[in-house]
Amino acid sequence: MSRVSGRVSGLLLGAALFVAAGALLARAQAPAQAPAATATPAPTKSVYGKLLSVDKTRNNVLMTEDGGAQLAWHFNAPVIAEAARFKPGDPLIVIYRQTSPKEKRVTAIAFPGTAKSPIYVNMTGDRVVLRSAAGVDGACDKTAGNVSESVIPAGGLAEVLEDCWCCAPAGEACTPGTRSGLGRAYLAQCFK
Repeated sequence: MSRVSGRVSGLLLGAALFVAAGALLARAQAPAQAPAATATPAPTKSVYGKLLSVDKTRNNVLMTEDGGAQLAWHFNAPVIAEAARFKPGDPLIVIYRQTSPKEKRVTAIAFPGTAKSPIYVNMTGDRVVLRSAAGVDGACDKTAGNVSESVIPAGGLAEVLEDCWCCAPAGEACTPGTRSGLGRAYLAQCFK
């Protein structure tokens, strides 16, 4: 081998090693990809208070919460028609999810004491699944035992016998995490 061809071979080998080392260094310095985040549903919250009025022209239910604040909640016309059957001063619960700092998505409006058991009326316009389970130590952040499931057609109703409930579009699942209560609740929107 001549000195020129040896130098060329050495330069080529050196260049190849330089490129390979650069690629390894770039891989080592690349930020590790975070594992894919699983979407967790926004926590369910409830507002307790009294019915002030129902504004059919704006599709709003006006309430005074137990803390004294006056709140307006927007619903579709079928829910408004049901809410209009109740009188000002009747106990009222609005169950919702806080999906962003400025947005709340209502799951249901409930009127405690209007039934001898927890009755849920599907006013979403679609079939939904209502799931329920027993709470642990009087709370719904953990549940125990079997999960009961009922598919409710649009306009249909179901009774819940366990402490905790949730609803989701038919064919989907949810985790019971909201306390059920004696009375009638109107499902406005169900979430996974």
